[in-house]
Amino acid sequence: MQQHSWDVIIIGGGSAGLSAALMLGRSRRSVLVVDEGRPRNRFAGHMHGVLGRDHTSPLDLLAAGRAELGRYDGVTVRPGEVAAASVAEGGFEVVLDDDGRHLARRLLVASGLRDELPEIPGLAEQWGRGAFICPYCDGWEQRDRRIAVIASSAANVHQAQLMRQLSADVTFHGHGVELPDEERAGMLARGIRIDDRAVVEVIADGEGALRGIRLADGTDAPVDAIFVGPAPHPNDGILLALGAETAEHPMGGRWVTVDPMGRTSVPGLWAAGNVTDGRSSVPYAMAAGSLAGAGINADLVEEEVGAAIATA
Repeated sequence: MQQHSWDVIIIGGGSAGLSAALMLGRSRRSVLVVDEGRPRNRFAGHMHGVLGRDHTSPLDLLAAGRAELGRYDGVTVRPGEVAAASVAEGGFEVVLDDDGRHLARRLLVASGLRDELPEIPGLAEQWGRGAFICPYCDGWEQRDRRIAVIASSAANVHQAQLMRQLSADVTFHGHGVELPDEERAGMLARGIRIDDRAVVEVIADGEGALRGIRLADGTDAPVDAIFVGPAPHPNDGILLALGAETAEHPMGGRWVTVDPMGRTSVPGLWAAGNVTDGRSSVPYAMAAGSLAGAGINADLVEEEVGAAIATA
């Protein structure tokens, strides 16, 4: 199998990966972007809070980004998955799912994460259409509607308080989560109802639109929108296999650590976007990718300056 060489390989063609490729392409770097085509926000019909792109499709944004990269002849975007990555002389070797082998001086992982929803029948079918995670991303569209916040941890209290800013009709469904007294008092003081009964089903109408939720005692509660807090699982297998250091994260679990430019603890290995922080919105991921692209280019320039001095 022929082996190809690049300045940088980027794993992941979402907002972070494409932004990094743009910065590197504009610096005349040879870049391969390998994209599985499964961005985290693919379930959403629209994205919000993205300046200049508010209320447009996230998939359209990525398509436009790939088209823009077409003007930079050093950048190649291809579909596929990375089967393995290892440290090699001068950088990294990346093996793709078609057994193609590629060498890169630097490797950027922007592979995102997957959301694990609470195991409530009917909830997954509403993900991105009647059920949401982020009040900033989707709250405005649900203003003044009947909102159900289904708890999976005490962190959902903050979600409920944010939604109370947008609607006077918010119910916090404890779903078995124990809450500190001050959290309960804070919600009640702002008119948020608290229902400690477990949610056993999410109900849709005949056309698949959200109609309500069913509680443990058989009661059906009509709701217009659901907000939940899925457990985020970073797609960081390659980073961990290459030895990147991790640390405890405010969202729970251990996540790969990076500096402000996206540099990991492994020389030449970078990471950006949701794979390092589950709170990343589209603008955050784009910014992180842009910083990583600039940082990688500067790192390569530094290496090239050293090589030029040694040769001289």
